[in-house]
Amino acid sequence: MPAGVCGCCGPLRPRYKRLVDNIFPEDPKDGLVKSDMEKLTFYAVSAPEKLDRIGAYLAERLSRDVVRHRYGYVVIAMEALDQLLMACHSQSIKPFVESFLHMVAKLLESREPDLQVLGTNSFVKFANIEEDTPSYHRRYDFFVSQFSAMCHSTHEDPETRSRIRVAGIKGLQGVVRKTVNDELQAIIWEPQHMDKLIPSMLFNMQDNEDSERAGEENPASLAESCFRELLGRAAYGNMNNAVHPVLVHLDNHRLWDPNDFAVSCFRIIMYSIQAQHSHHVIQQVLSHLDTHSKNTPRVRAGIVQVLLETVAIAAKGSIGPTVLEVFNTLLKHLRMSVDFELGDGSRRNSASSLSSTRTKESEERIVQNAIIQTIGFFGGNLPDYQRAEVMMFIMGKVPVYGTPCHTLDTVKIGHQGTKRIQAMLLSSLIMVTSGFKCKTMCAGLPVAFLEPLCSISLMEDSELRQLVLEILHNIIDRHDNRAKLRGIRIIPNVAALKIKREKISKQDVVFMKKHGQQLYRHIYLGCKEEDNVQKNFELLFTALALITIELANEEVMIDLMRLSIALQDMVLANEENMPMFIRCGIMALVAAYLNFLSQMIANPPFCQHVSKVIEMRNLDAPYLLPEHVFREKCVLPDSLDRDDVGLYFQTADLAEALSLPGYNVERLSIPYIPQVTVLYTVGKILHRCKQTSRDRLPRRKSFVDTISLQVDILSNSLPDQSELAEEITFETLKKAIDTTGLEEQERERRRQVMEKFQKAPFEEIAAHCESKASMLHDRLAQIFELTIRPPPSPSGTVTVTSGHAQYQSVPVYEMKFPDLCVY
Repeated sequence: MPAGVCGCCGPLRPRYKRLVDNIFPEDPKDGLVKSDMEKLTFYAVSAPEKLDRIGAYLAERLSRDVVRHRYGYVVIAMEALDQLLMACHSQSIKPFVESFLHMVAKLLESREPDLQVLGTNSFVKFANIEEDTPSYHRRYDFFVSQFSAMCHSTHEDPETRSRIRVAGIKGLQGVVRKTVNDELQAIIWEPQHMDKLIPSMLFNMQDNEDSERAGEENPASLAESCFRELLGRAAYGNMNNAVHPVLVHLDNHRLWDPNDFAVSCFRIIMYSIQAQHSHHVIQQVLSHLDTHSKNTPRVRAGIVQVLLETVAIAAKGSIGPTVLEVFNTLLKHLRMSVDFELGDGSRRNSASSLSSTRTKESEERIVQNAIIQTIGFFGGNLPDYQRAEVMMFIMGKVPVYGTPCHTLDTVKIGHQGTKRIQAMLLSSLIMVTSGFKCKTMCAGLPVAFLEPLCSISLMEDSELRQLVLEILHNIIDRHDNRAKLRGIRIIPNVAALKIKREKISKQDVVFMKKHGQQLYRHIYLGCKEEDNVQKNFELLFTALALITIELANEEVMIDLMRLSIALQDMVLANEENMPMFIRCGIMALVAAYLNFLSQMIANPPFCQHVSKVIEMRNLDAPYLLPEHVFREKCVLPDSLDRDDVGLYFQTADLAEALSLPGYNVERLSIPYIPQVTVLYTVGKILHRCKQTSRDRLPRRKSFVDTISLQVDILSNSLPDQSELAEEITFETLKKAIDTTGLEEQERERRRQVMEKFQKAPFEEIAAHCESKASMLHDRLAQIFELTIRPPPSPSGTVTVTSGHAQYQSVPVYEMKFPDLCVY
């Protein structure tokens, strides 16, 4: 009998085929025959070696029914496959799974939405099954591509389109669950798969048409859930592959401007990944910002704002080694933004439209403000020990004239660009130092930070000086007293402010001994700048008050009184012809501060003297008080009457009031003289000589600032050797103690120095400096000649006598060797 005849006879067919055929009813509407399905399941469990043949036969029938559009039998076949898959757990299920995945692929390839949804649901059930052993050869490339295509469905019917997209998202979620925990399926994290998975989810999150749907029926919410699950399963080495497609998707769909969706995406990313992987995301965004360095300002601003949200979340956890990298990249782009803005401004005449140039400048300002906010917010959320390093790092980037070098090259951007960068970096420093609580002032204001900060405070720009003062306030104020001291005024009752104060530590005492003079000079010179406004005086008053609260012991208080009296004397002398508003403002500042200081000391005679002067000013000279001078229509006098002693604070009265233990009253009689640099004085003179218009050019400082007038002062004040050998008698001691007339002599000497630099020609000043420099070189040459000599040698040394060279040999036993060379 021919072999083909057996295929026609039912009783001669294999049992598994007969069992499979019996589960299909005559009418597909009747559904799966449950009794025969139970027999097939029992047979498959009893004979697992037949599973692969059962699966192959079911796949054959399903393929035939799909081609013939007999969709009822297709549903029955998939139901049978699902039940067999759930019932059988053995080693033999591997071949059956291959047949199952083949049938799911057939359904996904069809054009019918119902079949695609049916195949997806079966795949999701399969994805939830945990297999005992891994699969070495199974791949899901086709399913990733097909499910991703379903996520981008453009079906005409909105309801059907939503069903297909939901099915595609569920299928991708099933692929992730099936492969992400399998070490042998790490290929799913490769770029070719992530470039399909991630954009498919983001596309549905972005296209939220069915917002009224809830739960898994809403493609946007389901895609977000799948996106979070994928990122939560990402390992250390897979973060870059997971984040890069997000950035590419945002670029392709132009979602950086506006950037609401981009910000929400990265919030999801930062809250979904493990905390120790945050720095990977930050690095990716930074590199993406570098890629778009020449893009439009709004795109760059959008990326920076996303970076702000990213670092804001990362700063609360582990940020890794990217702290300084973040600041370095942001500062680089800040400089580039200033270049773009000033470059467009310089080409304004050749531009087609003035309005377009202004629009470009305003957009660049948006970028710059976003960068400053990011720097400040990131630095403000760091721990104190890291914040101190960031402060030093940013200060190292600030262009400061007078330093040997600074990181940002300001030659090309000129004065205006340098000023803009200085202002923006100082603004970011204000945000970084906000809330900074250093245990010791040496840690908050190290020398490498304080010196460039004070150098900026001497610039002829009121805005920069205001920023410097605000930075000092943030660092010095460790007990949050600054809000109680806002505004310059005569405080009637300081005790009502409830100022928080602690005893000054030994470390802070040492700090004030070392660097107190720098702070005093910063305040002294900042007071007499001609472009000061009310805010400058308010900030100066707050600075003096905070120093008194945080850093002042008895010695520092005496120094602050000397500083106040020196400011008053400077106004009365008016050697620099300051405007009347500045003179009255300084007088008001001194009155407000001494009123505050007297109440802090709580010395009744001191308070009485200060109150008496303030009362006299209220009656006769209200323009010397802060409540009057800073009014809009305050009438200022033409001159100040120096002879009216009752209007001014007297050193003798202050000394008499402070005749208490602990206060060195004798130091009050020593006038405070700031250590003004040579170039500061010369710069002020040249600036006034060259000022021919209302526009004031900012004064530049250079490394010559380090040459101080201390050289002149010390050289003139150092006694000769004959004076040192003078016999000490009673008259000598009496003259040393008697300090009367020293103040007038010092003022006369300073007047002569000022007159010399004002009237002397430039060649004479240069020759004077050159002679001093040559004298210094001669002294150094003599010292080197005495100290640096060649060591003795057995071969002899050369000496020149009467023009003839002579060799003098030194025996080895007479030579003196270092101890390390002798053994």
